Amino acid sequence: MSDYDPNKKVYNVQGERRSIIDLLHSFADPELEVDGIPRISDLHMKVGEPVRYRYDGDLETLEDGEVLTEDLIRELIFPLISETQRQNLLNDQACDIDSGYEWTDENINFRLNIFRDRDGMACVMRMLPKHIPEVDEIGFMNDKAWQDLVKLKQGLVLVTGVTGSGKSTTIASILDYINKSRKNRIITLEDPVEYVFRSEQALISQRELGRHVKTFPSGLRSALRENPDIIYIGEIRDTETAQLALTAAETGHLVLTTLHTKDVKGTFSRIVDMFPDSRSSEIAAQLSFSLAFAISQKLLARKTGHGRVPAFEVLRNNAGTANLIRSAKLHQIYGKMETGLNEGMNTLEQHLIHLVDEGTITKEEAIAHANDAAIVNRLD
Repeated sequence: MSDYDPNKKVYNVQGERRSIIDLLHSFADPELEVDGIPRISDLHMKVGEPVRYRYDGDLETLEDGEVLTEDLIRELIFPLISETQRQNLLNDQACDIDSGYEWTDENINFRLNIFRDRDGMACVMRMLPKHIPEVDEIGFMNDKAWQDLVKLKQGLVLVTGVTGSGKSTTIASILDYINKSRKNRIITLEDPVEYVFRSEQALISQRELGRHVKTFPSGLRSALRENPDIIYIGEIRDTETAQLALTAAETGHLVLTTLHTKDVKGTFSRIVDMFPDSRSSEIAAQLSFSLAFAISQKLLARKTGHGRVPAFEVLRNNAGTANLIRSAKLHQIYGKMETGLNEGMNTLEQHLIHLVDEGTITKEEAIAHANDAAIVNRLD
């Protein structure tokens, strides 16, 4: 029987002891939300530092929180993990634990990553979203983009951006719309499962790495035998996953997935570069045939200082775009997006200028996040 209790008050803040559950209450505080979206996304613990929260994208130190020791971190996080995981952490200095914690009182799930650095034990807790936003509320500049995305029957949809930019939220909103409107079979492969779906018009199976499948490639091969219409792959991390995703999209499935790239143009280079040089032309051709949409997104601070807002770059594949991908003329893709508003496309800079013009973000914030700052800088 474990002696670890998540309600045990062990951490001193302003002279008052708090438990890990007390520290998690900031995630559930309605006063720390904007339009129902929490402004706090992560909790960080590290030996030699006080607790910090990621608040509107920035790390903020908990005021008057005591400096953490290894013993304190154990008291705070060990109640949230299994005995096997505790023993692994204690016996293996190189151990890295990925786990989950369900806070049933508030119906909030967290993803935990526990590791060691040169100072000792550290932990990051990320809150997983409770609600799936409607796709028309995500923040696309051009409604035609999402309206056409949710009608797709086959092809590859790539959603890219840095960690924490909202990629999984964008895909979840698309899948949620399809779930409510189409009689399809949807299989997801995630690491971890973030948004939880309940089958409505569609039949959905969500599979998690480490629990239901060993790897993305093995899960994808299995999914292709399960009569899917739509497959969501949490992330393309390796050559095998990339090849299977391209093949699945080519053979009549709708495949949605993510990559860590900063813009649409770089997405194509990233995929082609996963393969040997001898296959570059082949993969570029396959990508040009299978691609439906490529979307890149960033999160920016609102002008009010409260919360963040996404900015999107959207490319829709057509004959002209496919030719540019096949011939590796990626530098011309920007022009395609810039002139493709009628097809639901836009550049990041067009969306940034739109957000500045409507007073949502500052010009300085737009310049800081633009791929081509000179374009935004020309604003009056």
